[in-house]
Amino acid sequence: MLARISRRLAGLLATLFAASFVIFAAVYAAPGDPAVFLAGGRDKLTPEKLELVRQQYHLDEPLAEQYGRWLWDGVHLDLGRSFKYSDQVADLLAARLPTTLALVAYATVLFVVIGVGAGVLAAVRRGSWVDSTVVGGTTLAASVPSFVSAIALVALFGVQLGWFPVTGGGEGIGGTLHHLTLPAVSLALGALALISRVTRQAMVDAGAADHVEVARASGLPEREIVRRHVLRNALGPIVTMCGLVMAGMLAGTVVVETAFGISGIGSLLVGAINTHDFPVAQAVLLLMVTGYIVVTTLVDLLHPLLDPRVKERAA
Repeated sequence: MLARISRRLAGLLATLFAASFVIFAAVYAAPGDPAVFLAGGRDKLTPEKLELVRQQYHLDEPLAEQYGRWLWDGVHLDLGRSFKYSDQVADLLAARLPTTLALVAYATVLFVVIGVGAGVLAAVRRGSWVDSTVVGGTTLAASVPSFVSAIALVALFGVQLGWFPVTGGGEGIGGTLHHLTLPAVSLALGALALISRVTRQAMVDAGAADHVEVARASGLPEREIVRRHVLRNALGPIVTMCGLVMAGMLAGTVVVETAFGISGIGSLLVGAINTHDFPVAQAVLLLMVTGYIVVTTLVDLLHPLLDPRVKERAA
């Protein structure tokens, strides 16, 4: 187990290193010159002033040296200073990250509870109208993009019915939950559909095992069979998929936060890209990639504990 954890941690660090270089190089390869933006635009911009700006921000150095400097500072939690706000990037992330994490947590609770519950119900009632309703409903939910669902939710529950606010993140626990309900539902719809399908299929596969048939033949109650034998053996793929979906939700907040006017890291990334605020864009992208890699690594380490068969194959 210790050797497996060491391999996964080594792979995590190597992946983070490669991803950080791709993010740094891709942002600087984007159209637009950051030196022009830092100098205040093209009006009355002389070559001498532009060269001074390049030297001040080390933009005249080769890409490898800029990346090495950025990586070294990042390891020491110095993410640079925003071109647009003139604030430390770390301070901007610290101010906006809690809202995004609250949104992701809210959406995760929704898609786990409803998605897993719907998948279990569909598997238990396989072939009935309940199963058809769940499959049809999840198919529809999966086919609707998040920005379309966001617009529909705002129009119905925000504007027409007035049940929920359509902008802002709220204050306090109650206010935050009230403000983030529509964004969380919009973010969770596609994930809910995926999780319900994975849960249904995992339950069906686990229910076809020989020991389940033996348990039925021995006269155990169906509810006990589902809880102890079917659902327990199906937890591996369900938990794995839930972890992967949750890890990818940080990137999904870009669309939802923009649609609902939420001041999170998703909307911060959009603003940074539009204004060529490279330090902010690099930091947010690196944070999203780091979150995804860390969560997927944890899920990979947790999977053998949920499913002993995976542990046996790994051994």
